[in-house]
Order: sequence, then structure tokens, then C-alpha cells
Amino acid sequence: MKFFIDTANLDEIREANDLGILDGVTTNPSLMAKEGITGKDNILKHYVDICNIVDGDVSAEVISTDFEGIIKEGEHLAGLHKNIVVKVPMIKDGIKAIKYFSDKGIKTNCTLVFSPGQAILAAKAGATYLSPFIGRLDDISSDGLALIAEIREIYDNYMFETEILAASVRHTMHVIDCAKIGADVMTGPLSSITGLLNHPLTDIGLEKFLADYAKGNS
Repeated sequence: MKFFIDTANLDEIREANDLGILDGVTTNPSLMAKEGITGKDNILKHYVDICNIVDGDVSAEVISTDFEGIIKEGEHLAGLHKNIVVKVPMIKDGIKAIKYFSDKGIKTNCTLVFSPGQAILAAKAGATYLSPFIGRLDDISSDGLALIAEIREIYDNYMFETEILAASVRHTMHVIDCAKIGADVMTGPLSSITGLLNHPLTDIGLEKFLADYAKGNS
């Protein structure tokens, strides 16, 4: 499973990348705003800054919701850096745009996906990645992980090449459950990745090893 980090914070991206296991980055206008990145030129520059840190796919989201606007924005984003993946919303004109981009060899990430039907349309249009938002489904008492499982079954049935990118991952157990189900990619905050390091028995064991070493070398 690929590990993406969902942030616009350059320090967090560097920290995840320094672990040696980071495969890419996803971000969105809300995450940009959280870091104080506003204005078109600053946002575009920030995407390039991210690409210069990570040697992997970086999803850059379009703001337009009409076909012509999505195409114009997407082509500009794709031209910023070879690692850019154009992030397109799951709407009618978004699907049309994903097909257009697919035919042009431009990578896409279909975002804001909440149903198997939407997942089928995105795959048929040739999306590179599909982003089901599991955490947001959990927030409304729906089963986000069940959606990942349904999409996995459908994609395997028809050998769709679109990769399932489990988005809105909130914590470490989401990561583990998505790996068990067979998500191709997860994207979440830094804490969801570094949380995989933690186990109390590891801490206890290391403490004992160090204490025993200190006794034998005192």
C-alpha cells in the first residue's frame, strides 16, 4: 500500500519523507488555507515546493466546476511539475474532464467520492486515483471502510486500473483496516503514519535492553 500524507505543511511533509516510506502528497484548498497559503500565485508556488520535497505524485485540486474551467486549470496545474496529479471533483463535468485528461495522458485523482456508483464512473472515465472519504462517512454514522471493500470488489471484478486512494483517514487503525481490505493508497495526517510506530511493549523492551546494557558497561 502506498502512503500519502494529507497536508500542505512543508515541515510535516519533510518529516514523513525523511522516514523513507512516503509515496506522495494530497492537499486541498482547505489545507492550504490552514497553512496561510492564499492567492493563486502563492498556491501554485506551494504545489511546486511540495513537489521539490517528495519524489512521488502530488494531488493539486482544481477550483472550477465547469468542464472548460476544469480543463484550463488542470492543464495549467499539470504543467507545473511532472509529479502533479490533477484532483477533480466527482461531478458530471468532472467525469467528462477526467476522460479528457486520461486521453491526454494527464494523471487525475477523482475526489469527494462517497458511493460505489461514483467509483464505477470514475474508473470508466480513466481516473488514475479514486478518493473515497472514509472519515467523513464515519462522521455521519455510515461505514467508510465498507465502501472501500465494495469498491475493491467491483474494481477486481472488472480489472479497473484506477487505484483506490483511501482519503479522510483519521487515525492509525484506519490505515491498518484499509491495508487489510486492499486499498492501493492511504492518505492521512502525519499522526496516522507515525502512530504505526507505537506499541507499549516496544517501549518497555527497549527500555529494558538499554538498562541491561548500562548495567553491563558501568
